Amino acid sequence: MTIIIEGEEEPVHKTIFMSDVVVTRKRNLFRNRKWNIVDVITLSWVLFVHFLTLFAPFTFTWGAFWAAFLFHVLCGMLGITLSYHRNLAHHSLKLPKWLEYTFAYFGVQAAQRDPIFWVSIHRTHHQYVDSDKDPHSPTYGFWFSHIGWLFDSGYIVEKYKERKNVEDLKSQPFYRFIRRTYLYHIFAFTVAVYAFGGFTYLVWLVGVRITFTYHVTFLVNSACHIWGNQVWNTGDLSKNNLYVF
Repeated sequence: MTIIIEGEEEPVHKTIFMSDVVVTRKRNLFRNRKWNIVDVITLSWVLFVHFLTLFAPFTFTWGAFWAAFLFHVLCGMLGITLSYHRNLAHHSLKLPKWLEYTFAYFGVQAAQRDPIFWVSIHRTHHQYVDSDKDPHSPTYGFWFSHIGWLFDSGYIVEKYKERKNVEDLKSQPFYRFIRRTYLYHIFAFTVAVYAFGGFTYLVWLVGVRITFTYHVTFLVNSACHIWGNQVWNTGDLSKNNLYVF
């Protein structure tokens, strides 16, 4: 049964192109819904970094390129993949606190929200994977599961109001501090890049680097639950995709 809330969610039945995934619900992301300040800031920021990326061909230098690559390693690979995902969300490894906090701070500069938010969303995803409560289920369509859900914080509140699955992080002052001051860290980094590297480094370290990391991360949520091969029987839509690793 599909629940329709104030005209925002509509039942549909459409198979995603070249897949066996059926879109069963549609959520109107840009109309017939309430926008709050978090949604507006998130959408504005995502549009901003994508807009900066358009200038990449005209501002290319090897120095800016390698700086962007270095920060992708630090913030994307060590910050998101190792820290946010493997260490904080899944406890797959244990790090000394100073190193845990360092890597987590790298993750902050990937601009995918603070550790408490990110980990809570990811744990909720695994708990309710590909169900109606999944924060980014492809049963709402590719666009929604890829990035659209980020602009609809009301959806998260509707689907999982309690969000008491990150008490381990909430108990630590460091993560509470980052949560309260998150936007300041992103703003400070952006200003510092422009101050020391000018528009060229702003394009590559903020625009290209963050946009690339966004879509590499988000393809795991979307493409890897839509296209590929599944050699296990877990009752969800997760798949191995040759092009996403």
